Amino acid sequence: MPRLQADAPADRWVPVTGSLGLRGRRHRKAAIRMLLAQTGGAAGATPGRPGGGVFAWMLSQAAPFLIRKADGRILAWVWKDDPELLVTMAQLQEATPQLRTARAMMPIEYDDTEDFRNPHLGVGERLIVAMPESPDTPPFATYTWDTGTHFVTLTAVSPDRSRFGTLTGPVDALARTLRVVDDLTIDESTTLRLDPH
Repeated sequence: MPRLQADAPADRWVPVTGSLGLRGRRHRKAAIRMLLAQTGGAAGATPGRPGGGVFAWMLSQAAPFLIRKADGRILAWVWKDDPELLVTMAQLQEATPQLRTARAMMPIEYDDTEDFRNPHLGVGERLIVAMPESPDTPPFATYTWDTGTHFVTLTAVSPDRSRFGTLTGPVDALARTLRVVDDLTIDESTTLRLDPH
């Protein structure tokens, strides 16, 4: 089964993926809050709506189990020096006709992309929205590669418009380490991991 791998320097990033229980709770909650803010703002949701904090807490408790169930198709990190400043999430999705159609129907601002090269995935697209039109939408960057069978995406979100521009370099560096690996089962007791060339 294909899965994602990346090299996130420990002096800059704290992995959210796989953090369970009290360990990693602060980082996990920060990541969930920012991802909810980005998706909620994009959908026109009102920040600070009643129950939002409880929902974020419940989602933060469930997230590790959901991510574990995703079996390596989702990776997430927060900025080590300030978990509230930056969260990144990488995702591997099968390139179904429905997903290709949905991507083709994205808002026009998503057309303003530039080429971005990854040594493992080839040339993809990068979109940086440092000043979204809606004040409720935090700045974000997305990186996308189409492998033919899958989409690999990395999304970075920050609530701080003034500092977001200083964070794109480390996010670029992380994006360049993303790769897809696959497991090949030979028999019931032997599994080979096939790294990208």
